[in-house]
Amino acid sequence: MTIQIGDPIPEVVLKRIRDGVESVDTPTLFQGRKVLLFAVPGAFTPTCSEKHLPGFINRFEDFRSRGIDVVCMAVNDPFVMQAWGRTLQAPEGLQLVSDGNADLTRALGLEMDASGYGMGIRARRFALYAEDGVVRQLFVEAPGEFKVSSADYVLEHLG
Repeated sequence: MTIQIGDPIPEVVLKRIRDGVESVDTPTLFQGRKVLLFAVPGAFTPTCSEKHLPGFINRFEDFRSRGIDVVCMAVNDPFVMQAWGRTLQAPEGLQLVSDGNADLTRALGLEMDASGYGMGIRARRFALYAEDGVVRQLFVEAPGEFKVSSADYVLEHLG
């Protein structure tokens, strides 16, 4: 079942790189703050690298000015996420987190099977806005689309 507006974010441990690889649980990421989590099917893939993450990089300060933390997630390892962020010059504060085993992706019910592309289970392309660990808005793309989870669209439609 796909997560719904009003649902709490499931408790899952993700990985990120700061001073080495560290574990970060979803309560730490979400509780007591406003968070825009967007997910991409894969770092370094065309739409993700040319449009999705760059849009959030370009509009990062617009989210921050509203008091919203921005987190990018993919079913990739934390080293790939770090390299991808550096390659695209993600600003300090825009977190890139690894859901390497698709634990959060599956808990949200937003996984897709990309085995046909040699990529296994991946996250669907989506954006999720949460306040204090509760989903307030959800923007899930239709397969192969990139519209409703873009930074511009999300900013325009945040309540």
